[in-house]
Amino acid sequence: MAHHTIKSGYSDLVERLNRYPQGAPPSELLNKILKILFSEKEAALVALLPIKSFTARKASQIWKLDLAKTQNILDELAGRAMLVDIAHNGEMQYALPPPMAGFFEFSMMRIHDGIDQKALGELFYEYLNVEEDFVRELFTNGETQLGRVYVNEGQLSADNALHVLDFERASEVINTASDLAVGTCYCRHKMHHVGKACDKPLDICMTFNTSAASLARHGHARKIDKEECMDLLHEAYENNLVQFGENVRQSVNFICNCCGCCCEAMLAARRFAILNPVHTTNFLPEVETENCNGCGKCVTVCPVEAMTLVSANNPHKTRYKMAKLDEKLCLGCALCARVCEKDSITLKSREQRVITPLNGTHRVVVMAIERGKLQHLIFDNRVLMSHRALAAVLGVVLRLPPIKQFLANKQLKSRYLEKLISFSKN
Repeated sequence: MAHHTIKSGYSDLVERLNRYPQGAPPSELLNKILKILFSEKEAALVALLPIKSFTARKASQIWKLDLAKTQNILDELAGRAMLVDIAHNGEMQYALPPPMAGFFEFSMMRIHDGIDQKALGELFYEYLNVEEDFVRELFTNGETQLGRVYVNEGQLSADNALHVLDFERASEVINTASDLAVGTCYCRHKMHHVGKACDKPLDICMTFNTSAASLARHGHARKIDKEECMDLLHEAYENNLVQFGENVRQSVNFICNCCGCCCEAMLAARRFAILNPVHTTNFLPEVETENCNGCGKCVTVCPVEAMTLVSANNPHKTRYKMAKLDEKLCLGCALCARVCEKDSITLKSREQRVITPLNGTHRVVVMAIERGKLQHLIFDNRVLMSHRALAAVLGVVLRLPPIKQFLANKQLKSRYLEKLISFSKN
């Protein structure tokens, strides 16, 4: 009987994680990861938590535990970064982050003795880089993805700069954040434990706003000011790292500084390129073939192998090569322009702008609609959604294009939503 209880606790937690739009496909490797991160009792309790943020009082009602004991459990989980705690109107609220970007990364954003990080790193590598179901689910389902790339701002011409919106600049995220923190790069830390890490900077993973406040509060990241964060951004530029951040316009929670060899987003961009797993910038590099000397530096630096060398077709110099871009693979990060010593690579605007969700609610709702999981956001059998949260979700739905409104209503089979949509068109 005890064995059955333990097994169902972890199984229920996997089911709970799969109510997120990203999903976490069941796997023996996932079970092993969860057993390192959560005790048997914690897994069973966390499986009961709502998708929406909640207070300690609400958790005590769900768990049927007294408030003091509930508070201790929540604080213990938040202290290990399994939960995010958010100060809101003088009261602490809690939320279970998704596995990625979430507690997978948080568990390895500092080097400590609390857990066996070598075993965990090896398991993460097997689950994410060998057994690809989770990564495929995370990066390739639907049109709206978790993250987007920021252009290397140093490579923008004066004309380009006129066409860059504020939210497309990593520097603007830094300058407008309420809280800033830096921690250990999860991806390179993980690769270190399997002997595959590169020599790029390790302490350069940036978090912002509520995530930064929570991680810094518990020592998983180091609180920094805007000047130091800008210095780290320039260090990332100097090391030819790609800025990959949360796919929202407002209140960005993270920007990773990614290498092509270790980082999950860049690896996914190569493995599933045809499925567009990462949203690009609004720029494309353009090669001035008459100036290109075929040195190949742009090919080496490209994190997604979008740049190659081909014959220059020069009848007098048959061995001459030149760079050629595959626009379907290109992220628009501009690293190739940065390393080109001949200045033969410039940036041009894409013909069609990349659409970025307004905020976290907007992104999650659209992702849920595209992945058939909208009902999990609205009908959560762990706790009723508050009027304010419900209004936020429905507000997003009412501003969506007709096809996505149709998909939303088809999933919910709601006469109320159907009426709201019809009224919004009048």
